[in-house]
Amino acid sequence: FNIDLLEQDLKSVRTLVPFGGTFGNCISVTQIPNSMDDPRGIFWIPQENGTEEQREKHVDESKYTLFNPLFEQTYFKTLYEQLLTKYDLGRVRILKLEPRSCLSYHRDPEPRIHIPLITNPGALMIIDQFATHLPADGGVYYTNTLKYHSVLNGGETERIHLVATILNQK
Repeated sequence: FNIDLLEQDLKSVRTLVPFGGTFGNCISVTQIPNSMDDPRGIFWIPQENGTEEQREKHVDESKYTLFNPLFEQTYFKTLYEQLLTKYDLGRVRILKLEPRSCLSYHRDPEPRIHIPLITNPGALMIIDQFATHLPADGGVYYTNTLKYHSVLNGGETERIHLVATILNQK
């Protein structure tokens, strides 16, 4: 995808829909029709004794069928439509990770697609104890988030990715 258009439209989108809400790091690209609810989905945290602890509640990803009307005239619409030709998607979000921060080590019930929009060399995706940097180059990166994973932003600037839940590959 054209990273220049994505970055340009991200700036526009952020003026219309700033990062916010309960968790402050998410802009919803897709929504559940007739619902303002944007819950965090279920995930599991490993425990020292070999078990895992569930966090949050199950979210029916298949209900996220409404493309955010505020994004209609952006390149995000083109991106979304092209992804739909290859995948059945659940939630699609723009997620921000602040500098010098990380997420818990966890696993999700579905794999995800990541499209880095803004990043830095200190931003790393860790899956099954393997760390890699996903560049903001317009690439689409499949991430097997069924495995335990985390992300860290050890850089000095924010890390922003478009993240889409994959329900099925077409």
